[in-house]
Amino acid sequence: MGEQTSTSLFSPEVIEQYAGLGVDLVALFSAGDLGSRMGIEIVEASAERVVGTMPVEGNTQPYGLLHGGASAVLAETMGSIGAMLHGGPGKLAVGVDLNCTHHRGLRSGKVTGIATPVHRGRSSATYEIVISDEQDRRVCSARLTCMLRPATPAAPGTVTP
Repeated sequence: MGEQTSTSLFSPEVIEQYAGLGVDLVALFSAGDLGSRMGIEIVEASAERVVGTMPVEGNTQPYGLLHGGASAVLAETMGSIGAMLHGGPGKLAVGVDLNCTHHRGLRSGKVTGIATPVHRGRSSATYEIVISDEQDRRVCSARLTCMLRPATPAAPGTVTP
């Protein structure tokens, strides 16, 4: 699978629909300022599956291992994107519960996370996120539940990421 940029993941019509709600999809799919600092890249996105990558370097704790919080940020980013896409432009996804189990430590390389739905309802969505290393060994198992809230159009001239 080739790497994609966030702008090529969506049609201009979808980007425009979310912009009308004050949501900048390009900023959202870069995971905002935090995701940019962490090097998170979303390479595939749909309500059925979200795939993202993150380098280990720069995201380590004092022992030199991948920080559990970095895995949590990757997991919440991907699960939130899946929930948002499930809800569509009429709903906003807000994370309400995140659980992460860390299975192995890494000192280098890149991790890949894959988020798939466990439950997709009208008012909530739950995603399982599996984060693996470059040898396809599980590094972290996570589960995110998002509340789906009604979206209201943004005031003219305002855009919130």
